[in-house]
Amino acid sequence: MAHVEPLSSEDALANSEILREQAGRMESQFGFIPNSIRTMSRVPALANGFLLLQKGVMTRDGAVPFEVKKLVSHIASKAAGCLYCQAHTSFTSGRGGMEAAKLEALWDYRTSALFSDAEKVALDYALAAASVPNMVDDALMVRMKDHWTDEQIVEILGVVSFFGFLNRWNDSMATELELPAAEFATNLLGEKGWDVGKHG
Repeated sequence: MAHVEPLSSEDALANSEILREQAGRMESQFGFIPNSIRTMSRVPALANGFLLLQKGVMTRDGAVPFEVKKLVSHIASKAAGCLYCQAHTSFTSGRGGMEAAKLEALWDYRTSALFSDAEKVALDYALAAASVPNMVDDALMVRMKDHWTDEQIVEILGVVSFFGFLNRWNDSMATELELPAAEFATNLLGEKGWDVGKHG
């Protein structure tokens, strides 16, 4: 059970101007307004700031392919242990058209032929950057710079950092996982040890 009750979708929309602007995109991405954002909307300035950051970080118009950003967001959430965000990142990737085989192989990306060398190092970086203590070192940065420009590295770390906020938010709030995302994650990741945990 969530530690703080989310607002209704109607009240969240009424509270957040930016949420009203992004509601169509959110409906397309999730099929609902996530409970995390409905909870943030209790403090409109927080919700608005979060949504503006999300728009900047998760843009499809950046230098990093959007699919790579989705992969990075999932691995960063796995490193942080946030079951809610693991479910959301796999669910929205599936809804967004990522091939099922790639999603199923994501936790084994290092040995999977479905991932390019550039993707593998980006995921190594996400895992290291999302870990506590931080595991990014000079050798990893050399590998990153073999495949990604400085601007792309900034974008990738932006995704890791953005999800760091979400991971702490949802685990600390025990945000209830929405049924479509829970069912998707159970089917995709259940055999690998994922469960809903405190988010049920």
